[in-house]
Amino acid sequence: MLERAADIEEVLQLHPVIASIKSEADAKAVLQTQCPVVFVLFGSILTIPTIVKTLKEAGKTVFVDLDLVEGFSSKTVTIDFLQANTALDGILSTKAMMVKYAKSKQLASIHRIFLVDSFSYHNLPKQLSISGADAVEILPGCMPRVISWIKEDITLPVIAGGLVCDKQDVLNALDAGAIAIASSNRDVWQM
Repeated sequence: MLERAADIEEVLQLHPVIASIKSEADAKAVLQTQCPVVFVLFGSILTIPTIVKTLKEAGKTVFVDLDLVEGFSSKTVTIDFLQANTALDGILSTKAMMVKYAKSKQLASIHRIFLVDSFSYHNLPKQLSISGADAVEILPGCMPRVISWIKEDITLPVIAGGLVCDKQDVLNALDAGAIAIASSNRDVWQM
């Protein structure tokens, strides 16, 4: 487990490729990789404790996306459940209040933000000031120009996620200022 939420930046600097897993097959495949950081983007209230346990036993740093686990709600009790029943390192969520609560519970917290237009881009600093996140994941992550703009506007570590499909996407995102990338593409995990 991360010693403190601030360790997230150090972990990501050392390991800038994050495996985003969306199925049981992905969960098994990631165990065979050197990729130490995993975003869990699937599961249910019944399966998430076992998923996290398996990944932690393999030495992975594990973040669970609260918005994508079946049976979870946008209520803080979800975070309390995860903390009581798993050894996760942190959470991801698009919901500022969930990120804020997780951080108050000493969990590393990543605020996922979908940038679909200039409104969502200009709303980014406000959302981050509410959540107090340790890092922000920008989706889609294949927008190096936008990543460079964001790096000028905020001081948080930026993770590029979504539609990061190959080595060039990874290099472009990192060159634009992202500290890491998150991808469900198994070929990218090998980089």
